[in-house]
Formats: sequence, C-alpha cells, structure tokens
Amino acid sequence: MNRKMLLAIQKRHKARLAELRGQLEKNEVRADDLASVQEEVQSLVDELQAIADTLANMEDGDNEDGSGSGDGSEGSGSGGTDRSGSSGDGSGNGESRDGEPGDEGDNSTGEGENRSAGISTEQRDGIMKQIGQGLSTRGHKSAQTQEKEIRSAFAKFVVGQIDEAEARSLGIEAGNGSVTVPEVIASEIITYAQEENLLRKYGTTVRTKGNVKYPVLVKKAEANVNKKERSTEIPETEIEFDEILLDPAEFDALATVTKKLLKMSGAPVEQIVIDELKKAYVRKETNFMFNGDDVGNENPGALAKKAVAFTPQTAVDLKATDAGQKMYDALIEMKNTPVTEVMKKGRWIINRAALTVVEKMKTTDGLPLLRPMTQAEGGIGSMLVGYPVDVTDAADKKGSPDVPVFYFGDFSQFRIQDVIGAMELQKLVEKYAGTNKIGFQIYNLLDGQLVYSPLEPAVYRYEVGTTQPGA
Repeated sequence: MNRKMLLAIQKRHKARLAELRGQLEKNEVRADDLASVQEEVQSLVDELQAIADTLANMEDGDNEDGSGSGDGSEGSGSGGTDRSGSSGDGSGNGESRDGEPGDEGDNSTGEGENRSAGISTEQRDGIMKQIGQGLSTRGHKSAQTQEKEIRSAFAKFVVGQIDEAEARSLGIEAGNGSVTVPEVIASEIITYAQEENLLRKYGTTVRTKGNVKYPVLVKKAEANVNKKERSTEIPETEIEFDEILLDPAEFDALATVTKKLLKMSGAPVEQIVIDELKKAYVRKETNFMFNGDDVGNENPGALAKKAVAFTPQTAVDLKATDAGQKMYDALIEMKNTPVTEVMKKGRWIINRAALTVVEKMKTTDGLPLLRPMTQAEGGIGSMLVGYPVDVTDAADKKGSPDVPVFYFGDFSQFRIQDVIGAMELQKLVEKYAGTNKIGFQIYNLLDGQLVYSPLEPAVYRYEVGTTQPGA
C-alpha cells in the first residue's frame, strides 16, 4: 500500500475518532452502546498506530519524497481533528468541564431515565483517553528498524566508530573493556546455532540465571497384585533418584577481522562482525555439546560420552557382499533397543560417512536403506528404517571422520542451559596489532548435557566397524 492511500485511511480514521469524541462530549453515547464504541475506538487506534509505524519506517527515498507531506498530513489530520473535536470545548481542559458540570446540567433538565441510561464519567474519560492516543499517534520505529539500529550501534562500538557514552545512549551495555551482546544479536546467534547445531534444534533449552537440577530415577517402585482380599500390610517400595546439575561453564570463542575489511566504507561492518561471531560461537558450542573434549572445559554429559554404546548381534563388514542386509538388520536392532517412550520420539542423527553407507547400500530384496520421506516437515527429508534422519559433521568420531556414526533416540532429553544476559564481547586491539587485525572474544555461560535415567537411556550410539558383535 502506497503512502497516499495510507494517508487517506489515516485521515478517515481520525475523522471518525473526532466524531466519536464529539458524541462523548455531548453525552450522546448511552450505556448500551458502550461496548461497541470501545471496540470501534480500540480498532481505530490500533490501525492508526500501524499506519503511523508504516509511514515512519518507509525507505529513506520515500521519506524524502513524502515524509514531509506524510508528517504534515498526519499533523494536519490530528490537528484538524483536534480543532474540530475541540471546537465545542475550546481546549483540552474544556473536555472535563463539558463532561461533568455541563452535561449534568443538561441532563438535569431532561428526564431522569436519560441520566440513568448515560455512561459514567470514568467510562467516558477512559474512552476519551483512547481517542486522544489515536488522534496524537505518531510513527514509531518498527521492531525491525530498532533491531537494525541496535545491531549497527553494537558493531560500530565494537570496531571503535562510536565511544562508550554514545553506545549507552543507543541502548548498548558497555564498560570495563567489554560489551554485553544485545538480545537481538544474541538471539540471532542462537538461532544460527540452532540451524547448525542439531542438539540446539532438538534439545530442550532453559534460560535462567540459577543452576538447573534434573532428578533422574535410579530405582523404580514396584507395584503389587493380589486376587484375594489383602490380609497383610502393603509392602513398601523405595524409589531412588539421582540428581544431575547443569552448572554452566565459562564458554568463549575468538574471531578476528582484518582492519582493512572493517575500514572499507562499502563493507557492511555490522554484518561482518555478526557473521564472524556466529561462526566462532557455533563451532565451539557444537563441539562442546557433541564431544565435550575442550581442555579445561570438558563436558561429561556430551552426546558422544553419554550416549549408550550399541553393539549389533552380528558384526557388519562394509566390504562384504551382504553388507547392505546386515547393516539393515543392525539398524533395526538399534532402533528397537530403547524403551517404547523413547522410540515414540526417536530420530536419527548420523555423520556424512554413515550417510554415504546407507545411500549406497541395499537390502537383499533391492530396496535402499535410506528412503525419501513422502510427507516430510518442510518438504524434504529422508527416513531410515521408519524414522527421520539428520546429517551433521559434528557427529564425526574425533580424528576418524571416515567412521560411520549413528545416533538414535529422543534428543529432547539433551538439556541446555543458557544464562540470561551472560553473553559478552571483548575487543582485542593490541593483541593482534602486529597482523593488522582486531580480535573479538565472545564470552558466555553455557551448559548442555544428555540427561536420562540409567533405567531408560535416551540415546544410543553405533560406530560401524569399531564394535564387536554381542553374544
């Protein structure tokens, strides 16, 4: 919708609000009509605010051509309606005078039932306040525009284009050489992490400042059955729980950007910074959750460490002529190993080596192991022995990316804790001055662990060719 149409609708809505205000000032709105008038006023106010926001957020070129007239029309519209609406009372203060003594005087000369049918002063004042908001609507920057400004201010402060005081005035929390990553950028980084880190995508995230504790069952209660009438006490059964504590560790990543790139006037500085932060953060986070082998920051609940090792009944030799059928049998065994509750929510996460294996192999009846989904979420995807499958290089065995690795289970049991407001960025200038780069060090508090009861393992792991067949 173009500016001219928006201004016409804006003018019409404001004229209607002015008309309703005049009716209220003259005490022409009855109690029976109150609900419909309130609904209409709220609808008009909401539409006027949306129009004003749209006008305020139009492109700079359009603003240069029409913002003056837009603002002027809006001002004249509101001013005109203000004048027409306030012509009966002369001023804003006159509203209260007309609304109270004047109306009561008029009503006193009329019938008593008219007075009883009118609305109260409080009700009238409430609607008048809504109308005033609608008539004085001014365009506010949309959430997208505000996010762009915050992102730009953050990047400019990081690269030294604005000082700390100016950054604070733009809503950036900075001090002591570091800057808190704004929520809009932090959420964007996390969103990117969800796209690249499958445990972010399928795991369960908790955002809080305190530690999170998960009780896990280590001893089940036992029920009793008795066909005859019970003559003795019901035997007690103890239930035992263990506790897994998500205790966020200091989590950091480092990205560097060349000064030449940052100083190029045509380069989108903020996007460069954000993209580098995304890549550095996600690499670290993904390894922490899948492998948890960072020195000094080991994660005992990482997927590779906590998933239960699966061993098929018959070893699979990938070079054998019947490898396809044996692989199929092994995967059937694996997907039937978890308890029923896990199977209901089961899915596969495999590495690229595993994908290559299942794409090339067929069962003895000639059917491929990996089959396209007929109705997949998002339109594409594959099924492996009846369950959806995702592929990621993060599932590789460390140091042996050619080993096929299969994970199967309920990945919602991978619990992630993000500490609210913990993500910070520190600019490192002197450290990389010799290479004409600027370093950006992300700091965050994070923990992610696979949490399950030993009685009901949530995820199983199968490395083809590295396990011996079971008995």
